Amino acid sequence: MEKLTFTMLATLAFTLPVASWAQKPSAYPAKGQTAAQQSADDDQCLAWAKQSTGIDPAAVAAAPPPPAGPQGERLRGAARGAAAGAVVGEIVDGDSSKGAGVGATAGVVAGGVRARHNRAAQAQQAQAAQSQALGTYYTAYGACMQGRGYTVR
Repeated sequence: MEKLTFTMLATLAFTLPVASWAQKPSAYPAKGQTAAQQSADDDQCLAWAKQSTGIDPAAVAAAPPPPAGPQGERLRGAARGAAAGAVVGEIVDGDSSKGAGVGATAGVVAGGVRARHNRAAQAQQAQAAQSQALGTYYTAYGACMQGRGYTVR
């Protein structure tokens, strides 16, 4: 349980800085550009970043979460637990069916834990890919705005 908590906290600590980095940077006029000029430059640079990177930030943000994947972890866990429980039950008290039942129950629980862990890892990978795509897009946007005489932060 402590390992799971540590893993979740470490994931959160590494994910938050990436997520905050993938936000649209602020552009400040450095050469006396008017608000109207800045708005036009902003629109043109956003369009250029989309075209040059092939990344649409609206599509990235609206991307559905990854599919849950195969749901066989519990079933496989039950089968492994039943097999191990049958062997142990036969050795301990000569009743393999009782041991198989206990083993299957434990296997279902272990399979559920494994399934949750796999889903969490898939979600983390999807979020990292999303942050990386947005970071690439906004880096291109920032380069465009800097080329037009803005200070970008």
